[in-house]
Amino acid sequence: MSINVYKEWLGIPEEQCPPDYYALLRLVQFEDDEERIQGNYRKLNGHVRKYATGQYSKESQDLMNEIARAMLCLTDPIRKREYDKSLGREFKEATEGGRKSMGQAMIDDGIISVDQLKEAESYADARGLELRDAVVQMKLTDIETATQLYANELGISYIDLNETLPDDSVLDQVPRNLVKLNTFIPLFIDDDMLLIASADEPTPDLVDELRLRFSIPCKYALATPRSVNQAIAKYYAPGMREEAVETSTKSETKGATRKSSKEKKEKGKAKGKSAPETAEDASQKKMMGAMFICWSLIGSFFLGNLIVDLLQTGSSLTYLFMLLIGAPVTAWVTLVYWKK
Repeated sequence: MSINVYKEWLGIPEEQCPPDYYALLRLVQFEDDEERIQGNYRKLNGHVRKYATGQYSKESQDLMNEIARAMLCLTDPIRKREYDKSLGREFKEATEGGRKSMGQAMIDDGIISVDQLKEAESYADARGLELRDAVVQMKLTDIETATQLYANELGISYIDLNETLPDDSVLDQVPRNLVKLNTFIPLFIDDDMLLIASADEPTPDLVDELRLRFSIPCKYALATPRSVNQAIAKYYAPGMREEAVETSTKSETKGATRKSSKEKKEKGKAKGKSAPETAEDASQKKMMGAMFICWSLIGSFFLGNLIVDLLQTGSSLTYLFMLLIGAPVTAWVTLVYWKK
């Protein structure tokens, strides 16, 4: 049974489905207030998450990812401008004011004083830190607030990984060692662009590596270092995604699926080829074959003795039974079973 999640869960009229990003986030058209955009995103994400464990769990995850894409677009100045233009918004070509620095934003918001900012800047310079990390170490603000203000200064999006579910098919295409080495999380593909979450700007080498893997550009959203590390522990735990999943073509990123070892074995059987025998398999087969031989000899010995006692005949009958039963079993094990 299908469901219109926009209408049933978000209250969007059917004639507006599928909605644009503003309607999806329940915002007025061309809303520029990033705090309001982030606030609506958090409320809607929490609301849709309530359906994650029910009958419509897949629809819930898909909608949460769509809401996250909308938020990331509308909090990225460059992407938002292009998106707004596509909806018919007109901009004045005159130069618009530059973005507020993180330090100035903290002063304006009453988080720190001018003197505290100077002290934090000196602290950062002396230790080779970003101002974001310095104010957190000095306990002037928390890491979430500092990261959001730093993202605003850089003109990029901030993302809370605790409220965002990455696309499994995208996670599968990035191996664990690459993620741990560069401390980032691949999120999903939106508008022919790979979105990743990182605590710092990704290196040019990482950007090039991801472009080669996905054949599309890469863009990052800023997240707290702790949330990135927690996401890596969750989605790339030891034994998970050790190797990247190969797709038939690089353009089929969204349809990538992981092949299990069972599927590979079945494919080999279909071609008339069995999987190669391991040393453990060979050792187990040797042991089983030896047991077959021993039990055939022991069983034939006791059977022969039983018949000898019943018939009160000579013991040679016992050896005859061992020859008739034990010899064929021994021949089958050595010539057939162990040769497979």
